[in-house]
Amino acid sequence: MHSQSTTPNSTPPTPIDRRALVQRHNIRQHRLDPRSPVSVGNGEFAFTMDLTGLQSLPDAYPVGARDDLPPGTLLGTQSQWGWHSVPSPQPYDLAGSTVLYDSPRGPVPYVDMVGDIVNDRETDTSQAETWLRANAHRLDLGRIGFRWTDDDAERAITAADLSDTEQTLDLWTGTVTSRFTLLGHPVTVTTACHPHRDQLGFSVESPALGAGLSVGVSFPYGSEAWHDAADWSTPDTHTTTLDNPTDPEPGLTPQWTAHRELDSSSYQVRITGQNLTVEQSGQHRLRIEPTLTDAPGSIDLLDFTIEFISAGDGDCIARGNNTLTAGTPGANAEAEATTGVELSPAGRVAVASAVHWPRFWFSGGAIELDATDDPRAKELERRIVLSQYLTAINCSGSLPPQETGLVCNSWRGRFHLEMHWWHAAHFAHWNRVELLLPSLRWYSTVLEVSRQTAKAQGFEGVRWPKQVGPDGRESPSPIGTFLIWQQPHPIHLAELVYRANPSRDVLEEFAEIVFESAAFMASFAHPTPRGFELGPPLIPAQESYGSIRAKVTNPTFELAYWQWGLRIAAAWRERLGLEPVQDWTTVADGMVHPRVINGVYAAIDVEPFTIRTDHPSMLCALGVLPQTDVIDPDIMRATLSDVLADWDWDSTWGWDYPVMAMTAARLEDPEAAVDALLLGAGKNTVLANGHNRQTDSLPLYLPGNGGLLAAVALMAAGWDDGPERHAPGFPAEWTVAWEGLVQAP
Repeated sequence: MHSQSTTPNSTPPTPIDRRALVQRHNIRQHRLDPRSPVSVGNGEFAFTMDLTGLQSLPDAYPVGARDDLPPGTLLGTQSQWGWHSVPSPQPYDLAGSTVLYDSPRGPVPYVDMVGDIVNDRETDTSQAETWLRANAHRLDLGRIGFRWTDDDAERAITAADLSDTEQTLDLWTGTVTSRFTLLGHPVTVTTACHPHRDQLGFSVESPALGAGLSVGVSFPYGSEAWHDAADWSTPDTHTTTLDNPTDPEPGLTPQWTAHRELDSSSYQVRITGQNLTVEQSGQHRLRIEPTLTDAPGSIDLLDFTIEFISAGDGDCIARGNNTLTAGTPGANAEAEATTGVELSPAGRVAVASAVHWPRFWFSGGAIELDATDDPRAKELERRIVLSQYLTAINCSGSLPPQETGLVCNSWRGRFHLEMHWWHAAHFAHWNRVELLLPSLRWYSTVLEVSRQTAKAQGFEGVRWPKQVGPDGRESPSPIGTFLIWQQPHPIHLAELVYRANPSRDVLEEFAEIVFESAAFMASFAHPTPRGFELGPPLIPAQESYGSIRAKVTNPTFELAYWQWGLRIAAAWRERLGLEPVQDWTTVADGMVHPRVINGVYAAIDVEPFTIRTDHPSMLCALGVLPQTDVIDPDIMRATLSDVLADWDWDSTWGWDYPVMAMTAARLEDPEAAVDALLLGAGKNTVLANGHNRQTDSLPLYLPGNGGLLAAVALMAAGWDDGPERHAPGFPAEWTVAWEGLVQAP
């Protein structure tokens, strides 16, 4: 690991005090902020909570309604394995939405839509399209919240019941401490998530436990709604059954197991703790409360864990190389060895979290800006630290993440592969490739379905889908299936992994994904007297041209991405000692150059050439990508100035600001790079909890966080053949300390 700084120094720079860097951005809240709940998680599982440390106030943290759908909540409990499909009245497939489009090769079938999407709203879709777009959907596994019993009547608590609220998420340990007064009783709650298991630990200390306070666990049905993973209106469509508690062997803790059945989906919920009473208090609700014992103060403490277990996991509930059997003393050995004492169930989870998170923060890269007087540096450092935490718990799992991660649903929890780079590329730049590898490996599981898509359209290789669930089946859409910029993403991500870990093992593991992606790209480009061209039909990353998808050609970013991606794939063959594929080189060398109008790059090669809404994606061609033959830096410099002059910022999205920053940095304009990252636009808002808010119905947007981390890594560590100075993307007068980052291509 190395450290660099913009401040000249004749002695080796001092390593960054990572604990101080991280903890000065701990999230502290003293009042209910409906936009900024905090989460704990591990990449495969996450739990988002309110000021009580549980999910007691779901209506106070709304996700805005879309169309005629009711509002949802930000307080979700989600996992990578938790998916559900509503049974269809008949078998549905994509044939009813498939349309032939003219192309330079003749008619090509595309999955389109009978209906349309207008202002992000689905209109006039068929029953089949609605089902295919909504299933499978990510599931909210359960809601855990305080309940109050008074005169034998149980109710949910309300925000009006709380006073003196204070909550801290300690980023260094991954634990949340919530203190408040509930109906006159002081309450302290500690919440943590196990780093390797889908398990939460809760410790509740309060005299209110003897006066009517309990914890309820409620279970919903799956929801086909765009933004809500829970349907509470159909209780008879699913079942919840609670087993009698286990009679534990000496030294083991009692457990209760609830069994959940939702059509073809099933899972278990295991509650563990001493001195507990767990009972089924409703059709889909459990009640947890302390059992009075002779121990002093026993009624004032409720200490328990809740674990969510996929039906396929059985009792083997851990992941990776730390697979342990549920309930065995060995499962908690590391946590107890750390403290030297026997821990309570919640204490084991909290200590496991406190062991894990320092390891995370000490791994990989770090950037420190605190020594800079410019107030922009303080805010940027806050965004950098919080984005690392949020992407670690939401974007590092075994599937590409949805735009809202494991917090709440967006697009019904289905993930968008054109966004995968923005969620995950930064893990490699920050030298944490182990957090990128699980989702990159997912592509190998959908090779065959993607190969069939390419084959049906007359292309070689694989054509990666756009809006999908774990099975990789495309969704009907008048936009998604026409996008092409996700095609080079796996090549780009694999190359970033290789740069961070240049080994033959990496080349061999991802060779098929890289080569099959390149095979499609080479066959998709078609020869003309001008050179190799792209489309029609297609829609560029800037989706403003969806209505003219049948005639769009040669978007600027995609032309550069095609050339660069094919050359990287060719380099992989050379590294592996394989014969070159001549078609890849021929296409890459012969790509047409983007259209230039009035000295700036147009977005596409046909009228209207550039619409000044949505993503200014032409900038990606020199910023996200390094210099290529098809891009002239001087023209790109003029294009950046043109975008900054009068683009429609209200129509942009959170990753557009990192795009502008990366382009400015590569053009050696660090002041513009910093200004772009902190531009005062609505969708560049970063909340107190670190999330990048977009709209009421898209209240967080993790591509904005991931894009920020990719941008600042490039700005700090630079890129191959970049300017010979430290932190080339930051103003020269800033003091920028960094260490452990990997240079960009």
